[in-house]
Amino acid sequence: MKNPVPMTLTRRGLGGLAAGVGVALALSACGGSPLASPSSAAPSGSSGGGSLVVGSADFPESQVIAEIYVGALNAAGLTATSKPNIGSREIYFKAVQDGSIDLVPDYSGNLLSYVDTEATEVSADDVYKALPGKLPEGLSVLDASKAEDKDAMVVTKATAEKYQLKSIEDLAKVCKDFTMAAPATFETRSYGFPGLKKNYNCELKGLQPFSDGGGNLTLQALLEDKVQVADIYTTTPSIVDNDLVVLEDPKNNFKAQQVLPLYSKAKMTDKAKEALNNVSKILTTDDLINLNRAVSGDQKQAPKDAAAAWLKDKGIVK
Repeated sequence: MKNPVPMTLTRRGLGGLAAGVGVALALSACGGSPLASPSSAAPSGSSGGGSLVVGSADFPESQVIAEIYVGALNAAGLTATSKPNIGSREIYFKAVQDGSIDLVPDYSGNLLSYVDTEATEVSADDVYKALPGKLPEGLSVLDASKAEDKDAMVVTKATAEKYQLKSIEDLAKVCKDFTMAAPATFETRSYGFPGLKKNYNCELKGLQPFSDGGGNLTLQALLEDKVQVADIYTTTPSIVDNDLVVLEDPKNNFKAQQVLPLYSKAKMTDKAKEALNNVSKILTTDDLINLNRAVSGDQKQAPKDAAAAWLKDKGIVK
């Protein structure tokens, strides 16, 4: 058995709404984030609509993607800096609105649910098509990447082979014998037990609640067969590192979560859009897995350094 990669905060760690509102007000009042100062040196003499500030949420994956955006913009001859670790969606969304930052990496499904709590779209195409019409005036999104960071039903390779599991449809045949590791909220969330029953007629034997966001406690429970299936995000390195099997979700029980830039129209130029869309064309889920491993695994690489290596590897930066 391979050693699991230590987990840090993922998108599940975007809590603190009450605190977030207070910080958001501070952002609005002072016109800038008090939580972090811009980083990532930019070239002088750039042309375009002025310097762009790229924000990020308070977890490593978002920070790395933000630094990738900064590097791509600078490589295109624009001036861009990063303002990392702003906080939860409640905070960074407000920051884009009030001009504290100009853009931020986000996830399509969660962003849609944030601006429209009644949204029913779940597929990648439907979610992306719905977003522009739901965002407030002055905000928009650019092209969605192939990279996704979403919930997934994960089993060990041994379990998959024993029960011939490739999809959640296959799992439905043995659900009654399986206990699942997931956050306590999975029992009541629409995509949790209710969604599995509705979409796949899958009624699990029970839930073993874990609050580590699909981290080491969840992983160990799965590897030790204390649970037979676990909710783990698709960009978690431990999936690949422990040869786990992600079950296909043909009925889209889990809403699409494509990485894409959320931006303010105020300063965004066509040149900036092109640079960011070029990133989205080539950014993949495997890239996110490797980047997460670089910053959250044994290497403990800085997000800016991991982003620089990716940009160079893809030929965006020479």
